[in-house]
Amino acid sequence: MSVTVEQRIVPRGSDEFLDDAWDLKERIREREGLLRQRYGFFADAYRRATVYVYVTPDEDLVGFAAARHDGYILFLAVDTDYRGEGFGERLVATVAEGSKTVSCHARVSNDAALGFYRHLGFEIVREIGNYYEDGEGAYYLRLGESERLRDRLSEYLRR
Repeated sequence: MSVTVEQRIVPRGSDEFLDDAWDLKERIREREGLLRQRYGFFADAYRRATVYVYVTPDEDLVGFAAARHDGYILFLAVDTDYRGEGFGERLVATVAEGSKTVSCHARVSNDAALGFYRHLGFEIVREIGNYYEDGEGAYYLRLGESERLRDRLSEYLRR
């Protein structure tokens, strides 16, 4: 689905797009069978993060990345109707632009997320057993340090 979108930054402490981000994350969770979180946990983390969003002219949320100041991605989601158009890559690139490192966790069973992160050059640093409330493990991933990877991510920002 090709549509004009605008990137915005939601500063720490703001609730702007919070409910839309929750709804998007929940739609993806239901579709992909991911772990249910408590709204309060999500909202607290969202408010403590800098959130990068893509929105349509009608203010519909296309995708978002909530990241800590150290480049750790707390949440990353792109509406399934907009996947494959580079929004996820550009969100990660935006986080990388302002951080020395970029890292995140992903469920060991979340093949879609793992494939996406590997595509961008993330490397599995370690596996953590029993990471999630349901007992499933996670991989801790970090973006490789090479300049080539940073250059590749910069290309996504120019698109």
